[in-house]
Amino acid sequence: MSAKILTIGHLARETGTKVETVRFYEKSGLLPAPSRTEGNYRSYDQAHLNRLSFIRRARDLGFSLDQVRALLALSDDRDRSCAAVDEIAKEHRAEVERKIADLQSLKRELDRMIDQCGCGVVADCRIIESLSPRT
Repeated sequence: MSAKILTIGHLARETGTKVETVRFYEKSGLLPAPSRTEGNYRSYDQAHLNRLSFIRRARDLGFSLDQVRALLALSDDRDRSCAAVDEIAKEHRAEVERKIADLQSLKRELDRMIDQCGCGVVADCRIIESLSPRT
């Protein structure tokens, strides 16, 4: 049974990734370089698809490229303790919590600005005043 060969376009479509991003992940070492056809086209297989899907999911969850690289290295060593994976996830969760706090603060500020709006004319708008540089 021969392995299914995937072109870069097919790999990109299957994972919702742009072709340029696939090439970037290759150059970054996140995705191993594929073999080449006789016509020198990239020839991907199921392992590439699985790895790119992993990368995409991790990126969609907000993990940095360095964190993805570390997670991939850990996933390649199946017998290793998952304590290092937990540490990366905890670090990322702390960053997410910080961002949530920042967004909650931003929402409070926007609520305050909106509540001050008298719905008059722009010249008297508290939101425009709050956003304008102080002179």
